[in-house]
Amino acid sequence: MMVQGSLSRQFIEGTTVRWIGVAALALLTAGCAAAPLEMSGALRDYTNLTPSNGTVTKSLLRVSKDEVLAARTVKIAETRFAPRAYRGFKDDERSLVANAINRELCDRLAERFTIVAPAEPADLTVQAVVTHATPTDVTAAGASRVAQLAKTIALPGVPVPVPRLPVGLGSLSVEAEAIGPEGAQKAAMVWARGASSLTQARMSNEGDAYDLAAEFGADFAKLLVTGATPFGGVPQLPTIETIRTRMGGAPKYTACESYGRFPGLAGVVGGGLGLPPNMADKGAPTQPSSVAEASR
Repeated sequence: MMVQGSLSRQFIEGTTVRWIGVAALALLTAGCAAAPLEMSGALRDYTNLTPSNGTVTKSLLRVSKDEVLAARTVKIAETRFAPRAYRGFKDDERSLVANAINRELCDRLAERFTIVAPAEPADLTVQAVVTHATPTDVTAAGASRVAQLAKTIALPGVPVPVPRLPVGLGSLSVEAEAIGPEGAQKAAMVWARGASSLTQARMSNEGDAYDLAAEFGADFAKLLVTGATPFGGVPQLPTIETIRTRMGGAPKYTACESYGRFPGLAGVVGGGLGLPPNMADKGAPTQPSSVAEASR
């Protein structure tokens, strides 16, 4: 009887795991928010942009490789929100998302460039503009957290992740360019990505836009660091200095301090628990009352 009971339990657990796996695959296939890849007029030049997509990211880009690789210094202008991207977000939420873009750009670009203050001369000036952003549905995000908690309680020893519910997902679309001292565009990217069932569910309006802001910053910075598309290729391991900065340490360059420190372990834990990003990330040391609108 004990053997039979053990076999029955193994069968039930095995069947449960298979069904969870099937459900997870279905959610991952269907669960991805749509993000528009549109040209809003924020860039100086849209000629010769070519498609270059990642697994879940859509983009159009161009880069003058030799000129970008010859550059040594970079300054980062304040990330702006286009007028229509204001819908659904409060001032402090937009400020947190914009600051997340600039902080990620500053940290990633510091891998190859010297980062200087906005008032100083530089080989490249980077400007990003958020053209579209969809808020996260807080109720749906909370339901996803409940489902994940229920799995942990019901099947504590089963190593199968519970994907996020494919409803109420946020999205982010950004345009960015790098301009030389003479005003000519050296690199440009039109970028769009929606949250997916793999994106951690934060119970806050700006949760998905905040996490996607870091993804954009990493992609555009890689375009400038390598002079090539950021999608595909072999992922690079983080350096010791990068790990230290991500854990809340001082950035490599003083100019990056204007975006505040990374939230470190508190941010990792908070994201894992689904807490709003502002619980751990206090943004820039001195945030403006509102994010500057992009001129049309």
